[in-house]
Amino acid sequence: MRSLTLARTSLATVVAAGVGAVATSPDSAWYLSLDKPAWQPPRAAFPAVWTPLYALTALAAAQALDSSTGDDQRGRLWRAYGIDLALNAAWTPLFFRARRPHLALAEIVVLDAANVALLLRAWRADRLAGAALLPYLAWTGFATALNAAIAVRNPGR
Repeated sequence: MRSLTLARTSLATVVAAGVGAVATSPDSAWYLSLDKPAWQPPRAAFPAVWTPLYALTALAAAQALDSSTGDDQRGRLWRAYGIDLALNAAWTPLFFRARRPHLALAEIVVLDAANVALLLRAWRADRLAGAALLPYLAWTGFATALNAAIAVRNPGR
C-alpha cells in the first residue's frame, strides 16, 4: 500500500469522523428524553468502536485502491468511498442536530446500501481489503437496527 493513498483515505475518513463527532450530542435534553431500547450500548462504546472502524476502513480503502487494475476501477472505488463517507457523515447531523430519527433511518438504509457497494468494489480489487470492511458493515447494520428501534419507540419526534 502506498503511503500517499493511505494519507488520502485517512484524511477523507478523519473529515467524515470529525463531522460526526461535532454533530453528536448525546447529552442533549432531546436525546436523553428519547425512549431507547435496553440493548443500546453504553455511551463509551460508540467512540471505542468507531475509532478502530474508521482506521480499518481507511486502511481497507487504501489497499483496495492501490490494488485496483486500471483508472476506471480506481475511479469507481474512489467515488464509492467518497459517497460512503458522505453518507456516513450525514447521518449524525440528521439524527442529533435535525432531531429527525425517521429521516436518519431512511438515510442510514441508503448508507447500508453504499456500504455493500463499497465492499463489493473493494473485494474485486483486493479480497483482504473487502473482508476488512465487514466489521464496518456489521456495526452500521447494528446502528440501523438501533436507529429503527428509537424511531419506532418515539413516533412523531
